[in-house]
Amino acid sequence: MTMSFDGKVAIVTGAGNGLGRSHALELAKRGAKVVVNDLGGARDGSGSSSAASQEVVRLIETMGGEAISHGANVANFNEVEDMVQQAMAKWGRVDILINNAGILRDKSFSKMLLDDFKLVMDVHVMGSVNCTKAVWEIMKQQNYGRIVMTTSSSGMYGNFGQSNYGAAKMAVLGLMNTLVLEGAKNNIRINALAPTAGTRMTEDLMPEEIVKAFAPEAVTAGMLTLCDDEAPNRFILCAGAGGYSSASIFETDGCFLPQSSQTPEQVRAHWNELTAQESQTELTSGAKQGEKFVMKAMAFMQSQH
Repeated sequence: MTMSFDGKVAIVTGAGNGLGRSHALELAKRGAKVVVNDLGGARDGSGSSSAASQEVVRLIETMGGEAISHGANVANFNEVEDMVQQAMAKWGRVDILINNAGILRDKSFSKMLLDDFKLVMDVHVMGSVNCTKAVWEIMKQQNYGRIVMTTSSSGMYGNFGQSNYGAAKMAVLGLMNTLVLEGAKNNIRINALAPTAGTRMTEDLMPEEIVKAFAPEAVTAGMLTLCDDEAPNRFILCAGAGGYSSASIFETDGCFLPQSSQTPEQVRAHWNELTAQESQTELTSGAKQGEKFVMKAMAFMQSQH
């Protein structure tokens, strides 16, 4: 069945270039009305211009779609609120939020200025928080919302010179995990995209022919599955160059030590049991870990009677 976004209103941040542009165009092509957000800064976040986002709006209108451009800096909540209010004034709802805006300030941790660390955290983490906060009550009242966080392999697995970016990209997964629990009763689903694409964020990191293979459109094809009516919930989709996979955090079943044995020496002595992967599971909330440990303690106590 063809995936359609008819009647849906989508906000795509950082939509002037690269992945965001690709996301916005494809959503519009499939019927969504789109807020094309872009501060229009350079890759490091400096400067601003509305030329790129306005060009995307023109392309959407040429296709017969509806779109507006907004230059909100996602790190500024007042500007984000204004963007959401404009969308509501024009279309009366917001169904989809794609948190895509991002910047890079790469340097090894030794050489990185704290200001560069904070700026990357502000744009990626607080940018996602601000945009999500601005649409959250609207989505709750509608009893419908689809939110996509943009994470990265740099956060999940690490990447030299990207301590700021990696920290930010793991933070948005923590945000997703909790919002999934809080949004469930109002049909708000939140997922994460871990893209690898040839964009201006990556163009000088790869040879030109490889960049072409990593076209943003390949990632967008995966992203759309995270924000339609049939979207999963709490899913991390990895996408790039036509490859698609999922990432998950698992926890081993672990071991239990009675109080008399709760020493670092005994913890190390049980390392093989603690790390055994046979019965590892994906936990659905932080409370599940505590539950597991309490059950182990109770099972031990019962075995002593």
